[in-house]
Amino acid sequence: MKQWWRLLGWTLTLVLLVACGGEPSAGSKAAASPTLTVLGTLTGSGETELAAVFAPFTAATGIAVVYEGTDAFDTVLPVRVEAGDPPDFALFPQLGLLRDFVDRGQLVPLDTFLDRPTLADTFAPDLLALGTVGDRLYGFSLRTYLKSLVWYRPQVFAAKGYAVPETWEQWETLRDRIIADGGVPWCLGLDSGDSTGWVGTDWIETLLLRTGGPEIYDQWTSHQIPFTHPAVKAAFEQFGRIAQDPRQTLGGSTGALSLSFQDAPLPLFSDPPGCYLHQQASFISAFFPPGVQADETVDIFPFPALDPAYGRPLVVGDLLVGMLQDSKAGQAFLAYLLTPESQAIWATFGGHLSPYQTLGLDAYGDRLSQRDIEILGSADTLRYDGSDLMPRAVNRTFASGVVDYLSGVPLDQVLETIEASWTRL
Repeated sequence: MKQWWRLLGWTLTLVLLVACGGEPSAGSKAAASPTLTVLGTLTGSGETELAAVFAPFTAATGIAVVYEGTDAFDTVLPVRVEAGDPPDFALFPQLGLLRDFVDRGQLVPLDTFLDRPTLADTFAPDLLALGTVGDRLYGFSLRTYLKSLVWYRPQVFAAKGYAVPETWEQWETLRDRIIADGGVPWCLGLDSGDSTGWVGTDWIETLLLRTGGPEIYDQWTSHQIPFTHPAVKAAFEQFGRIAQDPRQTLGGSTGALSLSFQDAPLPLFSDPPGCYLHQQASFISAFFPPGVQADETVDIFPFPALDPAYGRPLVVGDLLVGMLQDSKAGQAFLAYLLTPESQAIWATFGGHLSPYQTLGLDAYGDRLSQRDIEILGSADTLRYDGSDLMPRAVNRTFASGVVDYLSGVPLDQVLETIEASWTRL
């Protein structure tokens, strides 16, 4: 990995080229701009974290980076591109959406100007492959989220005499004890603007990987088996038995559909607790109530195993950066994002792991990140978020299908509708 001062020198060279009127390439921005725009889904504390990551680049180059966060990302981005007003960069939470933009010729290949040895040093081959379409690189990961995680409050568990479950039988015992004590096991919130329902897709992926195993999971995400396959239907039904039951999930279907994913963990912290468990990715700690010190208040464990043959696998997701407008300033910005310094800043915030293999474990100062690393290292199988591997149209129909299912639409009809969205492509 090149040192920061060497990359900074390259960055300043690129900025000087822009300032001196270097000609942009075909499909690039028509004129140099002192400002770069980035569109993404991070809001709230996520915006603050991005500002901290971008600040050294602006200080070194004088190029401002303006971030725009939205919960309607997969609607806003296509509209802006079609209207001729694309941002310079997009932070893609869905790999399938990034690939859709590549297929339409709307993303800039990055390997024409990024240093290949640096890329190879920075990312493991499998991670680098995420943003590769054909033999060209169109995006790279900025942060990795662990999914299949269950959040709970150890002090509350200790006071109640509850034990963390590792198997499904142990989970059923815990569930029955919580209900017998007058509590509700799960908090669940599916509302997420234009992406409402994605929380349910994460649940179904976690369940399918535990009941069908990695082979079925891979066949499903690549459409070698349909959504109507018995294993996929069984995962939906398993989710439904939990989410539709008000004894197991706070508010049952109505509560899950009306509660936002950001507010879903809040009942964990009420007194008495409105729920005792919350299944969500590592980033959810950013939405805990003000004043809650996550390192001191909560802990996590991997979702219990359902079939001993498959153990406790882990679903992961990534946030990938893609370039929509080519410019020397933009190229310099991406070079900065490849430095360990930029990732070291981000690692201090917690809630995710760095995909950069050059970043040492000592960069993570919080206990929960260390727990993430432990869980990642002990996972029996790793798989990428299934819905995010699917084409955008299928991803959205999958999410809306979860909502329909919890709203009372017959499951067979839901699965046939999702499957039809894929066969039409």
